[in-house]
Amino acid sequence: MWDTLGLVPPDAVPRSYQDQVKATPQCDSFMHLHLGFDAECVKEDLGIHHIVVNDWDKGVDGEQNVVLISVPSVLSEGLAPPGKHILHAYTPGTEPFGLWDGLDRKSAAYRSLKEERSEVMWKAVELALGPKFSREKCDVKLVGTPLTHKRFLRRNRGTYGPAIKAGEATFPGQATPVPQLFCCGDSTFPGIGVPAVAASGAIVANTLVSVAQHSELLDAVGI
Repeated sequence: MWDTLGLVPPDAVPRSYQDQVKATPQCDSFMHLHLGFDAECVKEDLGIHHIVVNDWDKGVDGEQNVVLISVPSVLSEGLAPPGKHILHAYTPGTEPFGLWDGLDRKSAAYRSLKEERSEVMWKAVELALGPKFSREKCDVKLVGTPLTHKRFLRRNRGTYGPAIKAGEATFPGQATPVPQLFCCGDSTFPGIGVPAVAASGAIVANTLVSVAQHSELLDAVGI
């Protein structure tokens, strides 16, 4: 919603709508770790998904407290070269953007902070993969930060999305005060995540196309 607002002429949007968007709280961002390494460096019965919680008292939304790990090549060998594994680890929307705001991505300060803030993921990966794993032997090492999220995913402040809590508020619908402008994505109902975002697109399609046209299309594709 924040980026869309910047694409619309200010005089075309009511002040109340602008204020609503600007006042919407944001979830924090992410740290990411992408690795490629020899399969022989991990235990043979390695599972695909792992969750490491450092301190249950801090909660799953505690800063640097939870790391999620996925090794998809465990199930799909074709995702990596023969004898290799790929891995993605991340902190789930708990990395404050304020730590990174204003940093030059080419600076020594940025590189130093990347190393510092990625350590929690390295330690989680070492715990999940076992003693045979060595970070020094990885063929691929890529660290993503909130600035990475902002740049490559075009996320305002690298955010995961609106921090709208169930039971306290609801995600806005797809219609806007601007005629003929409908919005879909995780700033609209039903919210954040791939299934929810896909559903928001379906809602817009249902809004624009009549039931009769839906039926014609379903007949055309044989459903």
